[in-house]
Amino acid sequence: MGALGWWYFSERTLPDNGPSYREYAYITNGKSNTVSVIDLRSFEPAKTLRVGNEPTGVAANSKKNEIYVVNTGSDNISVINAERNAVVATIGVHGRPYFIDVSADGKRGYVANSASNNVSVIDLDQRVAIGILRVGLEPGLARVSPDGGTVIVSNRGDNTVSLIDAAQLRVRSTIPVCQQPEDIVVLPDNSKAFVACAGASQVASIDLKSDKVLALLDVGKTPVHLALKPDGGELMVSNFDSDSISIIETTTNEVSGSYLIGTNPAHGLVSADNSRLYVSNFGASTMSVYDIDLGKMIASLPVGSHPDGLALSQSQNYLLILDSGSGDVTVIQKRVPKKKFERGEYSLLTMIPVGEKPNNIVVKSFVLGSTGK
Repeated sequence: MGALGWWYFSERTLPDNGPSYREYAYITNGKSNTVSVIDLRSFEPAKTLRVGNEPTGVAANSKKNEIYVVNTGSDNISVINAERNAVVATIGVHGRPYFIDVSADGKRGYVANSASNNVSVIDLDQRVAIGILRVGLEPGLARVSPDGGTVIVSNRGDNTVSLIDAAQLRVRSTIPVCQQPEDIVVLPDNSKAFVACAGASQVASIDLKSDKVLALLDVGKTPVHLALKPDGGELMVSNFDSDSISIIETTTNEVSGSYLIGTNPAHGLVSADNSRLYVSNFGASTMSVYDIDLGKMIASLPVGSHPDGLALSQSQNYLLILDSGSGDVTVIQKRVPKKKFERGEYSLLTMIPVGEKPNNIVVKSFVLGSTGK
């Protein structure tokens, strides 16, 4: 168990949601050309699916039981039927895609093709590309707004952001921002987008009504990931080379503070009740728990080697951490201690081996015969 040798595996208190309930985690294994499927009812491997070359991004459709896997090396998207856990279609895109974002109505997928300087717009019902839109240089990510009206694209090669009118399938604006724009979040009310610029130690705030930059906010070195509270009030920035997180007040466009969190924080994830921020510390092989209401870190737990992507179970009681160096998934259980001297509310439930270089994860839950969540 290595670094985890001192830590105990907690007693499993597994979820029971009835015989028709299904909940799976899907993990892209970048060097294995596979997707690992983990059954979150038992926390056991369920299946290994062969996909395209160098799978990276993965997303779930909220309106039907499908998962979409981006294959960077083969320039296509694998479609997984979540009820059967089988690859049922492959959709071609353009050069070197990394991520896919799915509209809230489940009808469209947006893929930035970094080597082709364009965005593929996919009809997910017909499973075909219905548009190819030219954007800036080396686009890394295309993010669709909650209302489906705007797609925001971070162009790493020319330090711009392209704004796409999704209804008309046209680029309506291209805006200079800061150096190496990458991760993007959009507020729940569709009013603003925030873009992390890894090369400038800044986050850009963009007004989606006027298509103008409202502010360039100074954060820590190499901001690589943005985690938005579900209520949209605060934005948590993972500053990879400052070992810190910065907190942005989204209404006022102000940085309210920065806090040391762990070595090389790579990803953050906020709980559904807006109370906790979970952070994977890539350089320390740990994960940190930050209490947003108290404004302080309350736990730091050892995980596998080079933790990266994060996901929460539907119940919010289980945190899954991708360990990219050791090729496994660490499962942390959140519970209320029942005894006076029992260990705290977070403990290691199990570690599950997956493929080589796991890099992204998504969780899908549904009742058989329904559309799922």
